[in-house]
Amino acid sequence: MDRLLKRFATAPETIAFVHENISYSYKDVLKTVDDFSETLRSLKIESGQTVVVVCDYSPEVFCLFLSLANINCIIVPLSNSAVVEEKDLMAVCGCDWRISFDSTGLHFQAQFLGISVDNELVSELRRRQHPGLVMFSSGSTGKPKGILHDFHTVVSKFEKQRSPIIAIPFLLIDHFGGVNTILSILASLGTAVTVADRSVEKICNAIAEYRIELLPTTPSFLTLMLASGAHKNYDLSSLTRVTYGTEVMPQTTLDRMHNILPNAKFSQTYGLSEVGVLRSQSRSDGSLWMRIGGDGFQTKVVDGILWIKSEYAMLGYLNAPSEFDSDGWFNTQDQVEVDGEFFKILGRVTDLINVGGQKVYPSEVENVILQMDNIEDVAVFGEVHKLLGSIVVAKVSLASPESLNRLKIRIRAFCKLSLLPYKIPVKIVMSDTALYNERQKKVRR
Repeated sequence: MDRLLKRFATAPETIAFVHENISYSYKDVLKTVDDFSETLRSLKIESGQTVVVVCDYSPEVFCLFLSLANINCIIVPLSNSAVVEEKDLMAVCGCDWRISFDSTGLHFQAQFLGISVDNELVSELRRRQHPGLVMFSSGSTGKPKGILHDFHTVVSKFEKQRSPIIAIPFLLIDHFGGVNTILSILASLGTAVTVADRSVEKICNAIAEYRIELLPTTPSFLTLMLASGAHKNYDLSSLTRVTYGTEVMPQTTLDRMHNILPNAKFSQTYGLSEVGVLRSQSRSDGSLWMRIGGDGFQTKVVDGILWIKSEYAMLGYLNAPSEFDSDGWFNTQDQVEVDGEFFKILGRVTDLINVGGQKVYPSEVENVILQMDNIEDVAVFGEVHKLLGSIVVAKVSLASPESLNRLKIRIRAFCKLSLLPYKIPVKIVMSDTALYNERQKKVRR
């Protein structure tokens, strides 16, 4: 933490944030950290206490995190689009203090709640006098899990300074990838342009207005951007890099994005809240094959499943048994193909559809259907079937109205050209609602 703050001091006039159209320098950041340190003392917020922070990105929120970390508090970010209800979150990790920011991210209220939870992992962190960071899993396969990190370990990943860049912290602040992004931007003395409304129009407008160089996002958001046509209305030429992760990227979406942004480099990122975000390198621009790892990470594949060993791993779950084996390896549940040192992510084991003993990867079917006319987006998932175990279901969003019967005929005929019969959707549903959640990730159900 000290090294990070000293780095900020080397570039006092450099713009650290653009928030609500106002610029904040690194000198402003350092002053705000000091101001918050005084505020914490006046409130009597003490070392080792658990502080739930209800917020989105802003200079004040980031500076509060640093001030809390400096006195070894346990920080629990909570966004308005959280994957866990606040009362359930507090039952898992406790809450000595609740600090909530208003919609501007500039003003806050602090409330002492004194909710304590007996947890040995938290107790050990307090004994070591280290700050903590608690994130919650999406809970897509069950109840959300509270994931405890040593905040010093999280920050240590950015000890080596990289080239500064102007970027939007797109993923939410209570998503590990979001925390990783904001630390990466600022540890490199770059500029974070915060956008409260993550709609396609607002993001594209911010890219054009502030000449954003890096957009870290999700495949679902890029698919939505293509469907909306918003990229035609804004100058996105400043983008030099677009990174994507959290879910499998359809090759169709990647190819189309490459065509509309030919000067931008597209690269897949890979990480999990349990192990951190690995360094990645695409085999070639526009390829879904990537090399992952970097300092502090090891990878191996067992029965087609990716396993990771990480120096930046969580301390453990607060409400579930550890999923690391005795040697420190974590089963990612991601099915992969391997070609030498490169991996291709096929999908989560939990998303696989078993049709009469045959495996169907939803992303493979989605990639085919996305190539069709009048298809804005598609989510493929399994539905229980008495004879086959499961059948393939495709839920689609259309660009313009079309009869369901005609749509079924078109989709099945088109899929026959590329897919084996058991992979072709048996059931097709039209949707008039978004196929992704508030974290811009596809919902397959």
